[in-house]
Amino acid sequence: MIPLIVIFIYLLVIAYIGSVAYKQSKNSTEDFFLAGRTIGSFVFFLSLFATNMTAFAILGSSGAAYKQGIGIFGMMAASSAFVIPFTIFFIGTRLWALGKKFGHMTQVQYFRDRWECSGIGTAIFVLSVIMLVPYLIISIKGGGIVLEEISIAKGTTNPLIPFWLGCLIVAVVVTVNVFFGGMRGVVWVNVFQTILFLLFGAVAVIVISNNLPGGLSATINQMVTDTRTGSLLSRERMPAELFGSYFLIPLSSIMFPHMAIMCLSARKMSAFKQTVIAYPIAIMAIWLPCVFLGVVGAQLIPGVQNSDTILLKLLSEYAPVWLAGLLGAGIISAVMGSDCHQVLALSTMFTKDIYEYYGGEKSKSVPFARVFIIVLTIIAYLIALVSPTSIFELAVQFAFSGFAALAPVMVAALFWRRSTKWGALASTLYVAFWLLFSGYLTNISDAIAPKPPTRAAAQVRPAGQLGAPSGINPDSVTSPMASGKPAAPKKPITSVTIPGYGGMFQRTATTVTFYGYRLVVPMVVGSAILMLLVSMLTPPPSRETVEKYFPHRA
Repeated sequence: MIPLIVIFIYLLVIAYIGSVAYKQSKNSTEDFFLAGRTIGSFVFFLSLFATNMTAFAILGSSGAAYKQGIGIFGMMAASSAFVIPFTIFFIGTRLWALGKKFGHMTQVQYFRDRWECSGIGTAIFVLSVIMLVPYLIISIKGGGIVLEEISIAKGTTNPLIPFWLGCLIVAVVVTVNVFFGGMRGVVWVNVFQTILFLLFGAVAVIVISNNLPGGLSATINQMVTDTRTGSLLSRERMPAELFGSYFLIPLSSIMFPHMAIMCLSARKMSAFKQTVIAYPIAIMAIWLPCVFLGVVGAQLIPGVQNSDTILLKLLSEYAPVWLAGLLGAGIISAVMGSDCHQVLALSTMFTKDIYEYYGGEKSKSVPFARVFIIVLTIIAYLIALVSPTSIFELAVQFAFSGFAALAPVMVAALFWRRSTKWGALASTLYVAFWLLFSGYLTNISDAIAPKPPTRAAAQVRPAGQLGAPSGINPDSVTSPMASGKPAAPKKPITSVTIPGYGGMFQRTATTVTFYGYRLVVPMVVGSAILMLLVSMLTPPPSRETVEKYFPHRA
Protein backbone atom coordinates (compact mmCIF):
# COMPACT_ATOMS: atom_id res chain seq x y z
CA MET A 1 0.00 0.00 0.00
CA ILE A 2 2.90 2.42 0.63
CA PRO A 3 3.73 3.11 -3.06
CA LEU A 4 0.02 3.58 -3.79
CA ILE A 5 -0.43 5.99 -0.89
CA VAL A 6 2.50 8.08 -2.16
CA ILE A 7 1.07 8.17 -5.69
CA PHE A 8 -2.43 9.07 -4.51
CA ILE A 9 -1.04 11.95 -2.43
CA TYR A 10 0.67 13.14 -5.61
CA LEU A 11 -2.60 12.88 -7.58
CA LEU A 12 -4.42 14.91 -4.91
CA VAL A 13 -1.76 17.63 -5.17
CA ILE A 14 -2.32 17.73 -8.95
CA ALA A 15 -6.07 18.09 -8.49
CA TYR A 16 -5.56 20.86 -5.93
CA ILE A 17 -3.29 22.85 -8.29
CA GLY A 18 -5.99 22.63 -10.95
CA SER A 19 -8.60 23.98 -8.52
CA VAL A 20 -6.38 26.97 -7.64
CA ALA A 21 -5.89 27.72 -11.33
CA TYR A 22 -9.68 27.64 -11.80
CA LYS A 23 -10.15 30.34 -9.18
CA GLN A 24 -7.79 32.67 -11.07
CA SER A 25 -9.17 31.95 -14.56
CA LYS A 26 -11.23 34.34 -16.65
CA ASN A 27 -14.30 33.44 -18.66
CA SER A 28 -12.73 33.87 -22.11
CA THR A 29 -11.51 31.42 -24.73
CA GLU A 30 -8.06 33.00 -24.94
CA ASP A 31 -7.58 32.65 -21.19
CA PHE A 32 -8.96 29.09 -21.05
CA PHE A 33 -7.06 27.77 -24.10
CA LEU A 34 -3.86 29.89 -24.03
CA ALA A 35 -3.70 31.34 -20.48
CA GLY A 36 -4.03 34.79 -22.06
CA ARG A 37 -0.70 34.26 -23.93
CA THR A 38 1.14 35.14 -20.71
CA ILE A 39 3.38 32.08 -20.14
CA GLY A 40 6.88 33.15 -19.05
CA SER A 41 10.21 31.61 -20.09
CA PHE A 42 10.77 29.18 -17.21
CA VAL A 43 7.21 27.88 -17.13
CA PHE A 44 7.15 27.79 -20.95
CA PHE A 45 10.17 25.46 -21.11
CA LEU A 46 8.98 23.12 -18.37
CA SER A 47 5.50 22.94 -19.83
CA LEU A 48 6.65 22.50 -23.44
CA PHE A 49 9.02 19.73 -22.42
CA ALA A 50 6.33 18.00 -20.38
CA THR A 51 4.00 18.32 -23.36
CA ASN A 52 6.37 16.19 -25.45
CA MET A 53 7.47 13.69 -22.78
CA THR A 54 4.76 11.08 -22.41
CA ALA A 55 4.61 7.46 -21.36
CA PHE A 56 6.45 6.95 -24.65
CA ALA A 57 9.57 8.65 -23.28
CA ILE A 58 9.76 6.65 -20.03
CA LEU A 59 7.82 3.40 -20.35
CA GLY A 60 8.07 3.15 -24.14
CA SER A 61 11.81 3.87 -24.34
CA SER A 62 12.71 1.37 -21.61
CA GLY A 63 10.40 -1.23 -23.17
CA ALA A 64 11.94 -0.73 -26.62
CA ALA A 65 15.47 -0.93 -25.17
CA TYR A 66 14.48 -4.17 -23.42
CA LYS A 67 13.81 -5.70 -26.86
CA GLN A 68 16.16 -3.82 -29.20
CA GLY A 69 19.08 -2.63 -27.11
CA ILE A 70 20.89 0.51 -26.06
CA GLY A 71 20.85 1.82 -29.63
CA ILE A 72 17.33 3.10 -28.89
CA PHE A 73 18.99 6.08 -27.21
CA GLY A 74 20.90 7.08 -30.32
CA MET A 75 17.98 6.26 -32.55
CA MET A 76 15.37 8.35 -30.76
CA ALA A 77 16.91 10.56 -28.07
CA ALA A 78 19.94 11.83 -29.99
CA SER A 79 17.89 12.69 -33.07
CA SER A 80 15.21 14.36 -30.93
CA ALA A 81 17.80 16.41 -29.03
CA PHE A 82 18.90 17.96 -32.34
CA VAL A 83 15.73 18.10 -34.46
CA ILE A 84 13.14 19.22 -31.88
CA PRO A 85 15.03 22.38 -30.73
CA PHE A 86 15.70 23.13 -34.41
CA THR A 87 11.98 23.02 -35.26
CA ILE A 88 11.04 25.02 -32.16
CA PHE A 89 13.51 27.75 -33.13
CA PHE A 90 12.65 28.05 -36.83
CA ILE A 91 8.98 27.01 -36.92
CA GLY A 92 7.70 27.64 -33.39
CA THR A 93 8.89 31.24 -33.27
CA ARG A 94 7.28 32.18 -36.61
CA LEU A 95 4.06 30.41 -35.66
CA TRP A 96 4.04 32.35 -32.37
CA ALA A 97 4.62 35.71 -34.10
CA LEU A 98 1.84 35.16 -36.65
CA GLY A 99 -0.54 33.78 -34.03
CA LYS A 100 -0.03 36.79 -31.79
CA LYS A 101 -0.40 39.20 -34.70
CA PHE A 102 -3.56 37.70 -36.20
CA GLY A 103 -5.12 36.02 -33.15
CA HIS A 104 -4.77 32.37 -34.21
CA MET A 105 -5.24 29.76 -31.49
CA THR A 106 -4.79 26.58 -33.57
CA GLN A 107 -2.87 25.41 -36.63
CA VAL A 108 -6.05 24.94 -38.63
CA GLN A 109 -7.11 28.54 -37.95
CA TYR A 110 -3.80 29.65 -39.41
CA PHE A 111 -4.05 27.32 -42.44
CA ARG A 112 -7.59 28.49 -43.24
CA ASP A 113 -6.63 32.13 -43.16
CA ARG A 114 -3.27 31.63 -44.88
CA TRP A 115 -4.65 29.57 -47.79
CA GLU A 116 -8.24 30.91 -47.88
CA CYS A 117 -9.64 27.42 -47.40
CA SER A 118 -12.59 25.98 -45.52
CA GLY A 119 -13.18 22.31 -46.28
CA ILE A 120 -9.48 21.62 -46.74
CA GLY A 121 -8.82 23.08 -43.30
CA THR A 122 -11.46 20.72 -41.94
CA ALA A 123 -9.74 17.76 -43.66
CA ILE A 124 -6.44 18.67 -41.99
CA PHE A 125 -8.31 19.00 -38.69
CA VAL A 126 -9.88 15.53 -39.01
CA LEU A 127 -6.55 13.86 -39.82
CA SER A 128 -4.83 15.67 -36.95
CA VAL A 129 -7.47 14.47 -34.49
CA ILE A 130 -7.25 10.88 -35.77
CA MET A 131 -3.47 10.88 -35.30
CA LEU A 132 -3.53 12.60 -31.90
CA VAL A 133 -6.05 10.23 -30.30
CA PRO A 134 -3.53 7.30 -30.28
CA TYR A 135 -1.09 9.59 -28.48
CA LEU A 136 -3.78 10.36 -25.90
CA ILE A 137 -4.44 6.63 -25.54
CA ILE A 138 -0.73 6.12 -24.82
CA SER A 139 -0.92 8.45 -21.83
CA ILE A 140 -3.96 6.72 -20.36
CA LYS A 141 -2.45 3.26 -20.94
CA GLY A 142 0.80 4.39 -19.34
CA GLY A 143 -1.00 5.52 -16.20
CA GLY A 144 -2.90 2.25 -15.99
CA ILE A 145 0.29 0.23 -16.38
CA VAL A 146 2.04 2.19 -13.63
CA LEU A 147 -0.73 1.82 -11.06
CA GLU A 148 -1.26 -1.85 -11.89
CA GLU A 149 2.40 -2.82 -11.61
CA ILE A 150 3.09 -0.70 -8.51
CA SER A 151 0.13 -2.33 -6.73
CA ILE A 152 1.45 -5.89 -7.14
CA ALA A 153 3.02 -7.03 -3.86
CA LYS A 154 6.21 -9.08 -3.96
CA GLY A 155 5.52 -12.80 -4.26
CA THR A 156 2.04 -12.25 -5.74
CA THR A 157 0.65 -11.78 -9.24
CA ASN A 158 -2.70 -10.11 -8.60
CA PRO A 159 -2.62 -6.29 -8.56
CA LEU A 160 -4.56 -4.36 -5.98
CA ILE A 161 -5.45 -1.86 -8.71
CA PRO A 162 -6.27 -3.60 -12.02
CA PHE A 163 -5.31 -2.02 -15.34
CA TRP A 164 -8.82 -0.72 -16.08
CA LEU A 165 -9.05 1.03 -12.71
CA GLY A 166 -5.57 2.55 -13.06
CA CYS A 167 -6.51 3.98 -16.46
CA LEU A 168 -9.73 5.34 -14.99
CA ILE A 169 -7.97 7.06 -12.08
CA VAL A 170 -5.52 8.84 -14.37
CA ALA A 171 -8.28 9.80 -16.83
CA VAL A 172 -10.41 11.30 -14.04
CA VAL A 173 -7.56 13.35 -12.52
CA VAL A 174 -6.56 14.68 -15.96
CA THR A 175 -10.16 15.55 -16.79
CA VAL A 176 -10.67 17.43 -13.52
CA ASN A 177 -7.45 19.40 -13.99
CA VAL A 178 -8.16 20.42 -17.58
CA PHE A 179 -11.91 20.91 -17.04
CA PHE A 180 -11.41 23.47 -14.30
CA GLY A 181 -7.94 24.91 -14.89
CA GLY A 182 -7.64 25.12 -18.69
CA MET A 183 -4.19 26.05 -20.00
CA ARG A 184 -3.27 27.86 -16.78
CA GLY A 185 -3.98 24.77 -14.69
CA VAL A 186 -2.10 22.56 -17.15
CA VAL A 187 1.10 24.65 -17.15
CA TRP A 188 1.08 25.12 -13.36
CA VAL A 189 0.80 21.37 -12.89
CA ASN A 190 3.56 20.84 -15.44
CA VAL A 191 6.02 22.96 -13.48
CA PHE A 192 5.63 20.55 -10.58
CA GLN A 193 5.45 17.44 -12.77
CA THR A 194 8.46 18.22 -14.95
CA ILE A 195 10.75 18.84 -12.01
CA LEU A 196 9.60 15.55 -10.52
CA PHE A 197 10.18 13.38 -13.57
CA LEU A 198 13.48 15.07 -14.44
CA LEU A 199 14.73 13.86 -11.05
CA PHE A 200 13.29 10.39 -11.60
CA GLY A 201 15.92 8.98 -13.97
CA ALA A 202 19.04 9.72 -11.93
CA VAL A 203 17.47 8.53 -8.68
CA ALA A 204 16.15 5.33 -10.30
CA VAL A 205 19.56 4.40 -11.76
CA ILE A 206 21.39 5.03 -8.47
CA VAL A 207 18.89 3.11 -6.33
CA ILE A 208 18.48 0.12 -8.66
CA SER A 209 22.24 -0.12 -9.31
CA ASN A 210 23.01 -0.21 -5.57
CA ASN A 211 20.53 -3.04 -5.03
CA LEU A 212 21.58 -5.33 -7.89
CA PRO A 213 22.96 -8.73 -6.86
CA GLY A 214 26.70 -8.51 -7.36
CA GLY A 215 26.52 -4.85 -8.32
CA LEU A 216 26.07 -3.05 -11.61
CA SER A 217 29.43 -4.00 -13.11
CA ALA A 218 28.78 -7.71 -12.53
CA THR A 219 25.39 -7.42 -14.25
CA ILE A 220 26.93 -5.73 -17.30
CA ASN A 221 29.67 -8.38 -17.49
CA GLN A 222 27.01 -11.08 -17.47
CA MET A 223 25.21 -9.36 -20.34
CA VAL A 224 28.40 -9.19 -22.43
CA THR A 225 28.91 -12.97 -22.23
CA ASP A 226 25.22 -13.90 -22.54
CA THR A 227 24.24 -15.03 -26.05
CA ARG A 228 20.75 -13.62 -25.57
CA THR A 229 21.55 -10.16 -24.26
CA GLY A 230 25.07 -9.38 -25.47
CA SER A 231 23.78 -7.77 -28.68
CA LEU A 232 21.65 -5.37 -26.62
CA LEU A 233 24.80 -3.46 -25.70
CA SER A 234 25.43 -2.48 -29.33
CA ARG A 235 23.48 -1.40 -32.41
CA GLU A 236 23.55 -4.95 -33.76
CA ARG A 237 19.77 -5.33 -33.71
CA MET A 238 19.23 -2.06 -35.60
CA PRO A 239 20.12 -1.96 -39.32
CA ALA A 240 21.52 1.35 -40.55
CA GLU A 241 18.40 2.04 -42.63
CA LEU A 242 16.11 1.61 -39.64
CA PHE A 243 18.41 3.63 -37.41
CA GLY A 244 18.62 6.54 -39.86
CA SER A 245 14.85 6.62 -40.41
CA TYR A 246 14.32 7.97 -36.92
CA PHE A 247 15.91 11.32 -37.73
CA LEU A 248 12.63 12.16 -39.49
CA ILE A 249 10.43 11.15 -36.54
CA PRO A 250 11.15 14.29 -34.41
CA LEU A 251 9.76 16.48 -37.21
CA SER A 252 6.40 15.49 -35.75
CA SER A 253 6.97 17.47 -32.56
CA ILE A 254 6.05 20.89 -33.92
CA MET A 255 3.09 19.43 -35.86
CA PHE A 256 1.47 17.95 -32.76
CA PRO A 257 -1.48 20.25 -32.02
CA HIS A 258 -0.64 20.38 -28.31
CA MET A 259 2.94 21.46 -29.09
CA ALA A 260 1.85 24.12 -31.59
CA ILE A 261 -0.82 25.49 -29.22
CA MET A 262 1.75 25.60 -26.43
CA CYS A 263 4.01 27.70 -28.69
CA LEU A 264 1.15 30.16 -29.17
CA SER A 265 0.84 30.70 -25.40
CA ALA A 266 4.30 32.23 -24.80
CA ARG A 267 4.46 35.81 -23.53
CA LYS A 268 7.68 36.80 -25.33
CA MET A 269 9.94 35.51 -28.09
CA SER A 270 12.76 35.14 -25.55
CA ALA A 271 10.97 32.12 -24.05
CA PHE A 272 11.97 30.11 -27.11
CA LYS A 273 15.67 30.92 -26.69
CA GLN A 274 15.94 29.36 -23.22
CA THR A 275 13.88 26.38 -24.35
CA VAL A 276 16.13 25.62 -27.34
CA ILE A 277 19.20 25.65 -25.07
CA ALA A 278 17.76 23.54 -22.24
CA TYR A 279 15.77 21.02 -24.31
CA PRO A 280 18.66 18.69 -25.35
CA ILE A 281 19.94 18.51 -21.76
CA ALA A 282 16.48 17.61 -20.46
CA ILE A 283 16.08 14.90 -23.13
CA MET A 284 19.35 13.29 -22.06
CA ALA A 285 18.30 13.40 -18.40
CA ILE A 286 15.11 11.45 -19.20
CA TRP A 287 16.05 9.06 -22.01
CA LEU A 288 19.51 7.91 -20.96
CA PRO A 289 18.58 6.33 -17.59
CA CYS A 290 15.32 4.85 -18.94
CA VAL A 291 17.04 3.21 -21.92
CA PHE A 292 19.91 1.98 -19.76
CA LEU A 293 17.56 0.43 -17.21
CA GLY A 294 15.53 -1.20 -19.99
CA VAL A 295 18.68 -2.93 -21.29
CA VAL A 296 19.73 -4.04 -17.80
CA GLY A 297 16.21 -5.35 -17.24
CA ALA A 298 16.64 -7.75 -20.17
CA GLN A 299 19.38 -9.49 -18.17
CA LEU A 300 17.72 -9.35 -14.76
CA ILE A 301 14.08 -10.12 -15.64
CA PRO A 302 13.92 -12.07 -18.93
CA GLY A 303 10.69 -13.17 -20.56
CA VAL A 304 8.52 -10.14 -19.72
CA GLN A 305 5.50 -10.32 -22.02
CA ASN A 306 4.66 -6.62 -21.89
CA SER A 307 8.03 -4.88 -22.21
CA ASP A 308 6.45 -1.52 -21.31
CA THR A 309 6.35 -2.73 -17.70
CA ILE A 310 10.06 -3.55 -17.32
CA LEU A 311 10.96 -0.28 -15.56
CA LEU A 312 8.18 -0.79 -13.03
CA LYS A 313 9.23 -4.39 -12.42
CA LEU A 314 12.79 -3.22 -11.71
CA LEU A 315 11.46 -0.68 -9.21
CA SER A 316 9.37 -3.35 -7.48
CA GLU A 317 12.32 -5.75 -7.25
CA TYR A 318 15.24 -3.42 -6.54
CA ALA A 319 13.91 -0.33 -4.77
CA PRO A 320 12.44 0.23 -1.27
CA VAL A 321 8.66 0.36 -1.30
CA TRP A 322 8.43 4.03 -0.29
CA LEU A 323 10.93 5.03 -2.96
CA ALA A 324 9.10 2.92 -5.53
CA GLY A 325 6.07 5.07 -4.76
CA LEU A 326 8.00 8.30 -5.33
CA LEU A 327 9.52 7.00 -8.55
CA GLY A 328 6.12 5.73 -9.64
CA ALA A 329 4.78 9.24 -9.08
CA GLY A 330 7.63 10.49 -11.28
CA ILE A 331 6.51 8.21 -14.09
CA ILE A 332 2.87 9.19 -13.62
CA SER A 333 3.90 12.85 -13.85
CA ALA A 334 5.43 12.28 -17.29
CA VAL A 335 2.30 10.44 -18.38
CA MET A 336 -0.11 13.09 -17.15
CA GLY A 337 1.94 16.11 -18.19
CA SER A 338 1.37 15.36 -21.85
CA ASP A 339 -2.09 13.89 -21.35
CA CYS A 340 -3.41 17.19 -19.99
CA HIS A 341 -2.04 19.08 -23.00
CA GLN A 342 -3.44 16.57 -25.48
CA VAL A 343 -6.93 16.76 -23.99
CA LEU A 344 -6.78 20.56 -23.92
CA ALA A 345 -5.45 20.73 -27.50
CA LEU A 346 -8.23 18.54 -28.88
CA SER A 347 -10.79 20.55 -26.96
CA THR A 348 -9.32 23.79 -28.34
CA MET A 349 -9.40 22.46 -31.90
CA PHE A 350 -12.97 21.21 -31.71
CA THR A 351 -14.12 24.47 -30.17
CA LYS A 352 -12.29 26.91 -32.46
CA ASP A 353 -12.06 24.90 -35.70
CA ILE A 354 -15.48 23.26 -35.69
CA TYR A 355 -17.89 24.74 -33.13
CA GLU A 356 -17.10 28.44 -33.62
CA TYR A 357 -16.10 28.17 -37.29
CA TYR A 358 -19.42 26.60 -38.25
CA GLY A 359 -21.58 29.08 -36.36
CA GLY A 360 -21.48 28.20 -32.67
CA GLU A 361 -22.03 30.99 -30.13
CA LYS A 362 -18.72 32.29 -28.81
CA SER A 363 -20.27 33.01 -25.43
CA LYS A 364 -20.81 29.26 -25.02
CA SER A 365 -17.38 28.18 -26.27
CA VAL A 366 -15.82 27.47 -22.86
CA PRO A 367 -18.81 25.39 -21.61
CA PHE A 368 -18.74 23.49 -24.92
CA ALA A 369 -15.02 22.85 -24.50
CA ARG A 370 -15.52 21.50 -20.99
CA VAL A 371 -18.25 19.10 -22.10
CA PHE A 372 -16.07 17.95 -24.97
CA ILE A 373 -13.18 17.27 -22.56
CA ILE A 374 -15.36 14.76 -20.70
CA VAL A 375 -16.61 13.06 -23.87
CA LEU A 376 -13.12 12.83 -25.39
CA THR A 377 -11.56 11.33 -22.27
CA ILE A 378 -14.29 8.67 -22.04
CA ILE A 379 -13.68 7.64 -25.67
CA ALA A 380 -9.89 7.50 -25.24
CA TYR A 381 -10.27 5.53 -22.00
CA LEU A 382 -12.46 2.88 -23.63
CA ILE A 383 -10.07 2.47 -26.56
CA ALA A 384 -7.06 2.23 -24.20
CA LEU A 385 -8.65 -0.78 -22.46
CA VAL A 386 -8.76 -2.85 -25.67
CA SER A 387 -5.65 -1.62 -27.52
CA PRO A 388 -3.02 -4.43 -27.64
CA THR A 389 -0.24 -2.42 -29.33
CA SER A 390 2.86 -1.50 -27.32
CA ILE A 391 3.29 2.11 -26.29
CA PHE A 392 6.43 2.56 -28.42
CA GLU A 393 4.93 1.20 -31.65
CA LEU A 394 1.56 2.89 -31.14
CA ALA A 395 3.36 6.23 -30.90
CA VAL A 396 5.84 5.77 -33.75
CA GLN A 397 3.51 4.16 -36.27
CA PHE A 398 0.28 6.11 -35.83
CA ALA A 399 1.27 9.41 -34.22
CA PHE A 400 4.88 10.38 -34.87
CA SER A 401 5.06 9.17 -38.47
CA GLY A 402 1.81 10.83 -39.48
CA PHE A 403 2.59 14.21 -37.93
CA ALA A 404 6.16 14.10 -39.26
CA ALA A 405 4.71 13.63 -42.76
CA LEU A 406 2.57 16.75 -42.27
CA ALA A 407 5.65 18.85 -41.43
CA PRO A 408 6.09 19.88 -45.13
CA VAL A 409 2.59 21.40 -44.96
CA MET A 410 3.56 23.59 -41.99
CA VAL A 411 6.91 24.58 -43.51
CA ALA A 412 5.24 25.54 -46.82
CA ALA A 413 2.55 27.57 -45.04
CA LEU A 414 5.09 29.52 -42.99
CA PHE A 415 7.91 30.08 -45.47
CA TRP A 416 6.73 29.59 -49.08
CA ARG A 417 4.62 32.35 -50.66
CA ARG A 418 3.60 30.16 -53.60
CA SER A 419 2.18 27.26 -51.54
CA THR A 420 -1.53 26.54 -52.04
CA LYS A 421 -4.40 24.85 -50.28
CA TRP A 422 -4.48 22.17 -52.99
CA GLY A 423 -0.91 21.22 -52.24
CA ALA A 424 -1.86 20.97 -48.56
CA LEU A 425 -4.86 18.78 -49.44
CA ALA A 426 -2.74 16.47 -51.62
CA SER A 427 -0.22 16.00 -48.79
CA THR A 428 -2.97 15.42 -46.24
CA LEU A 429 -4.70 12.74 -48.32
CA TYR A 430 -1.35 11.09 -49.05
CA VAL A 431 -0.56 10.87 -45.33
CA ALA A 432 -4.03 9.50 -44.57
CA PHE A 433 -3.55 6.77 -47.20
CA TRP A 434 -0.20 5.70 -45.75
CA LEU A 435 -1.58 5.52 -42.22
CA LEU A 436 -4.37 3.19 -43.36
CA PHE A 437 -2.00 1.18 -45.53
CA SER A 438 0.60 0.76 -42.78
CA GLY A 439 -2.11 -0.47 -40.40
CA TYR A 440 -3.21 -2.98 -43.04
CA LEU A 441 0.35 -4.22 -43.66
CA THR A 442 0.97 -4.59 -39.94
CA ASN A 443 -2.22 -6.59 -39.50
CA ILE A 444 -1.60 -9.05 -42.34
CA SER A 445 2.05 -9.63 -41.36
CA ASP A 446 1.59 -10.28 -37.63
CA ALA A 447 1.66 -14.05 -38.20
CA ILE A 448 5.07 -14.00 -39.91
CA ALA A 449 6.77 -11.43 -37.66
CA PRO A 450 10.14 -12.65 -36.26
CA LYS A 451 9.94 -13.67 -32.64
CA PRO A 452 12.48 -12.46 -30.02
CA PRO A 453 14.98 -15.00 -28.61
CA THR A 454 13.58 -17.28 -25.95
CA ARG A 455 15.03 -18.03 -22.55
CA ALA A 456 16.40 -21.33 -23.94
CA ALA A 457 19.02 -19.33 -25.84
CA ALA A 458 20.00 -17.29 -22.81
CA GLN A 459 22.97 -19.35 -21.79
CA VAL A 460 25.99 -17.60 -20.28
CA ARG A 461 29.45 -18.68 -21.44
CA PRO A 462 32.97 -17.43 -20.74
CA ALA A 463 34.14 -14.65 -23.02
CA GLY A 464 35.77 -15.98 -26.20
CA GLN A 465 34.44 -19.54 -25.76
CA LEU A 466 32.03 -20.81 -28.41
CA GLY A 467 29.57 -23.63 -28.10
CA ALA A 468 26.59 -24.42 -25.92
CA PRO A 469 26.78 -25.32 -22.24
CA SER A 470 26.30 -28.99 -21.41
CA GLY A 471 22.76 -30.23 -21.43
CA ILE A 472 21.67 -27.60 -23.98
CA ASN A 473 20.79 -28.37 -27.57
CA PRO A 474 23.71 -26.94 -29.59
CA ASP A 475 21.41 -26.01 -32.47
CA SER A 476 19.77 -23.40 -30.29
CA VAL A 477 23.09 -21.59 -29.90
CA THR A 478 25.57 -22.73 -32.57
CA SER A 479 25.60 -24.55 -35.88
CA PRO A 480 28.03 -27.42 -36.44
CA MET A 481 30.90 -27.14 -38.91
CA ALA A 482 32.18 -29.90 -41.19
CA SER A 483 35.09 -30.48 -38.84
CA GLY A 484 32.72 -31.09 -35.99
CA LYS A 485 33.77 -27.92 -34.19
CA PRO A 486 31.02 -25.46 -33.26
CA ALA A 487 30.61 -22.32 -35.34
CA ALA A 488 29.81 -18.82 -34.18
CA PRO A 489 26.30 -18.25 -32.84
CA LYS A 490 23.58 -17.80 -35.42
CA LYS A 491 22.43 -14.26 -35.91
CA PRO A 492 18.75 -13.83 -35.07
CA ILE A 493 16.35 -13.20 -37.94
CA THR A 494 15.46 -9.51 -37.72
CA SER A 495 13.01 -9.20 -40.64
CA VAL A 496 11.05 -11.20 -43.21
CA THR A 497 9.65 -10.09 -46.58
CA ILE A 498 5.90 -9.59 -46.79
CA PRO A 499 4.73 -11.66 -49.78
CA GLY A 500 2.95 -10.03 -52.70
CA TYR A 501 4.84 -6.72 -52.86
CA GLY A 502 8.01 -7.64 -54.75
CA GLY A 503 10.30 -7.31 -51.73
CA MET A 504 9.23 -3.70 -51.11
CA PHE A 505 7.95 -4.25 -47.58
CA GLN A 506 9.57 -6.21 -44.75
CA ARG A 507 8.23 -7.15 -41.36
CA THR A 508 10.37 -6.87 -38.23
CA ALA A 509 9.40 -8.10 -34.78
CA THR A 510 7.46 -4.89 -34.14
CA THR A 511 6.80 -2.99 -37.36
CA VAL A 512 6.71 -2.85 -41.18
CA THR A 513 9.60 -1.32 -43.14
CA PHE A 514 10.01 -0.01 -46.71
CA TYR A 515 13.21 -1.44 -48.23
CA GLY A 516 14.55 -1.51 -44.67
CA TYR A 517 13.46 2.04 -43.79
CA ARG A 518 10.61 2.93 -41.49
CA LEU A 519 7.47 3.99 -43.31
CA VAL A 520 8.00 7.56 -42.12
CA VAL A 521 10.62 7.94 -44.91
CA PRO A 522 8.28 7.48 -47.92
CA MET A 523 5.59 9.38 -46.01
CA VAL A 524 7.69 12.51 -45.43
CA VAL A 525 9.38 12.46 -48.86
CA GLY A 526 6.12 11.88 -50.73
CA SER A 527 4.29 14.54 -48.74
CA ALA A 528 6.99 17.12 -49.52
CA ILE A 529 7.00 16.28 -53.24
CA LEU A 530 3.22 16.52 -53.50
CA MET A 531 3.16 19.82 -51.61
CA LEU A 532 5.71 21.22 -54.07
CA LEU A 533 4.30 19.87 -57.35
CA VAL A 534 0.58 20.43 -56.67
CA SER A 535 1.23 23.97 -55.39
CA MET A 536 3.14 24.81 -58.57
CA LEU A 537 0.24 23.54 -60.71
CA THR A 538 -2.62 25.27 -58.84
CA PRO A 539 -3.48 28.95 -58.29
CA PRO A 540 -2.14 30.63 -55.12
CA PRO A 541 -4.28 32.56 -52.63
CA SER A 542 -5.23 36.14 -53.43
CA ARG A 543 -2.49 38.75 -53.62
CA GLU A 544 -3.98 40.46 -50.56
CA THR A 545 -3.65 37.30 -48.42
CA VAL A 546 -0.14 36.58 -49.65
CA GLU A 547 0.94 40.13 -48.83
CA LYS A 548 -0.69 39.81 -45.43
CA TYR A 549 1.63 36.95 -44.45
CA PHE A 550 4.63 37.83 -46.64
CA PRO A 551 4.74 41.64 -46.78
CA HIS A 552 7.27 43.19 -49.13
CA ARG A 553 10.06 45.03 -47.38
CA ALA A 554 11.70 48.13 -48.86
